[in-house]
Amino acid sequence: MATRIYTRTGDTGNTDLFGGVRVAKDDIRVEAYGAVDELNASIGAVRASGVPPQIDSVLERVQHDLFQLGADLSTPEEAETDSGPAVSARIVRVNSDRADLLEAAIDRFEAELEPLKRFILPGGHLTGALLHVSRTICRRAERRCVALDHHLAHHHATALNPAVILYLNRLSDLLFVLARAANQAAGIGDVLWDPEV
Repeated sequence: MATRIYTRTGDTGNTDLFGGVRVAKDDIRVEAYGAVDELNASIGAVRASGVPPQIDSVLERVQHDLFQLGADLSTPEEAETDSGPAVSARIVRVNSDRADLLEAAIDRFEAELEPLKRFILPGGHLTGALLHVSRTICRRAERRCVALDHHLAHHHATALNPAVILYLNRLSDLLFVLARAANQAAGIGDVLWDPEV
């Protein structure tokens, strides 16, 4: 018999973190990894819009990173300690090397773009506009993770992996640059902000 997608274990508004800890579905940690999941889904929509291959390959890697980042967020350090090696062996924490790769991609794409001298509006080609949507979701995910980090510090719990916030901060920059690159590839210039409109 096939495994069913529904378990009914969340019908009362609770869910399991990786490692077995039960929390409310509006727990700050669930909000953080939920925002990362939403970000990943939005990038999937970007990729489905028909992005140029050089952008698509970067976004594919990002989607894999975000899945790992979500697993990192959904596994408190305490779960690894309490549950022993069974959980630890399955979780690979995000590290700062991933952010370094994002920086390299930013530099590569930015070298092909005209320097920005004015603010731009989200828009242009569909792919560029969708990348701007992903960028704003990324910023929200980053804010949720910062809030989680502050919550953990306030409760003297094990701190959030600092590479998570670093990655999301750099990713939002990359998504901004990719939005510009997608517009350029489509032959559409940046939509400049005009304060007089």
